[in-house]
Amino acid sequence: MAKRILVVEDSEVIQRLIEVCLRPAGFEIEPRGDGHSGVAAARELLPDLIILDVGLPGLDGWEVLGRLRADEKTANLRVLILTAHAQDETKARANAGGADAFLSKPFRPNDLRVIVQQLLEPQQSESATAAS
Repeated sequence: MAKRILVVEDSEVIQRLIEVCLRPAGFEIEPRGDGHSGVAAARELLPDLIILDVGLPGLDGWEVLGRLRADEKTANLRVLILTAHAQDETKARANAGGADAFLSKPFRPNDLRVIVQQLLEPQQSESATAAS
């Protein structure tokens, strides 16, 4: 079964780039263009991973991350922060907010694939361990 990735990104160009990078690797991509729909989709879909932009209309990415972490249903979902703001304080805020990884824009497609695979591998090994 394909791993589902929720992409919460307001730029359709970036959404498409992420899809082009990840769909050939077998991932199912669910795009959303704003923070409110991103939170709702996370609660409904319970994706394997959320790729979250910081600069979103409505709720910004920090607010989305806070709501996800505060909600029992979504608290343990894996989140990759993807942003054009690559300063150290942005990375520190992502870590403090509970993000699992950070990638700055512009990004190389292979870097995105590697990070996504790394984030999803522990879930696969945890499942394998639980099944043993």
